[in-house]
Amino acid sequence: MARTTKPLTNTEVKQAKPKEKVYTLSDGGGLQLRVKPNGSKLWLFDYLRPFTKKRTSLSFGAYPALSLADARKKRDEAKSLLANNIDPKEHRDEQTRLNESAHQNTLEYIAEQWLETKKNSVSENHALDTWRSLNNHIFPHIGKLPIHKVTALNTIDTIKPIAAKGHLETVKRLCQRLNEIMTYAVNTGLISANPLTGISKAFQAPAKQHLPTLKPEQLPTLMAALSVASIKITTRCVIEWQLHTMTRPSEAAGTRWDEIDLDNALWHIPAERMKKKKPHTIPLSPQSLAILEVMRPISGKYSEYVFPSDRSLRKPTNAQTANMALKRMGFEKQLVAHGLRALASTTLNEQGFDADIIEAALAHVGDNEVRNAYNRADYIQRRIPLMNWWSKHIEQAATGSMSITGNKTLRVVSSS
Repeated sequence: MARTTKPLTNTEVKQAKPKEKVYTLSDGGGLQLRVKPNGSKLWLFDYLRPFTKKRTSLSFGAYPALSLADARKKRDEAKSLLANNIDPKEHRDEQTRLNESAHQNTLEYIAEQWLETKKNSVSENHALDTWRSLNNHIFPHIGKLPIHKVTALNTIDTIKPIAAKGHLETVKRLCQRLNEIMTYAVNTGLISANPLTGISKAFQAPAKQHLPTLKPEQLPTLMAALSVASIKITTRCVIEWQLHTMTRPSEAAGTRWDEIDLDNALWHIPAERMKKKKPHTIPLSPQSLAILEVMRPISGKYSEYVFPSDRSLRKPTNAQTANMALKRMGFEKQLVAHGLRALASTTLNEQGFDADIIEAALAHVGDNEVRNAYNRADYIQRRIPLMNWWSKHIEQAATGSMSITGNKTLRVVSSS
């Protein structure tokens, strides 16, 4: 008949006195109280390891910090693990490792990993803007928190001051970016669920604002202002180049000579310079080619960039150069450089051009990959007459000599 161990009482545990040698008091079920000569008391769980059946012991903690009742709870939890062939000591070590890892994986650290992955699908400027917004508004407050301790409550509290200032567009972007970071954390196994889903609903939505642009009938006004503007020839050329090619400000400003195929009148923009990280080819109209001829003596032999920076020929002109020039020309709050694309789109749609061809010209990538492949292969030829019409339309709006492309006798003497 198996010997039955009498459970310990709280009084026995409390009154257990130290002896010359270590001794143990058994509570049953593998739970023991080890009493040392210095008077310290330690709870141990004695068990057989799964599979190997080797005897070992696991420390639960010291008495009185860990009471008899709590020690028994830990024993029962350990026995439940053993019933499923899980070694309690290995389980505890794994949980400790995961907890330490979780505390090392701060919001800022995970955000950095997320952005490194996201960089493959966004422009460099977008990545910089994303990090800057998080660094300015989020990281100083909750950036050092372990990712599993980031909650809707502490995140909303962090964003509230920004919303109070009326910066609702910033609030919207921060909510979107934080949700992407949390989704990344879920997908990489760091947390089980995204706690920030829906936090944007805690704030007022920003009023939808379109980038300032001109109406099609205002194109002559723009060309007239451009013809008399007190701006550098490079700045004027980059504005007209962007207008004729319907590109984004950063794409136009960063144009490289090695991207230009003069023999076939094509401009090949590599994927890394495009917003959607898809290569884009633009048929160049005679007017666009004329802009390149104006820039050739300025940068053709001296820079890899068609429109180099004033400060260094090794760098392209700033993507904001066109915006600053338009502002000085009197178009503040009426037109921004990106709005030149909207002007082109509106005009071409009003003229009845195929909407798909216009979207392809604007490098608007759709979700249908088969259609996108068709766009690249076939739309180049179909876009040539569209690009030529648009450039001719610009030239006519400039009444010939007002456009840099309409003055065939223009010669550039200095870039200053």
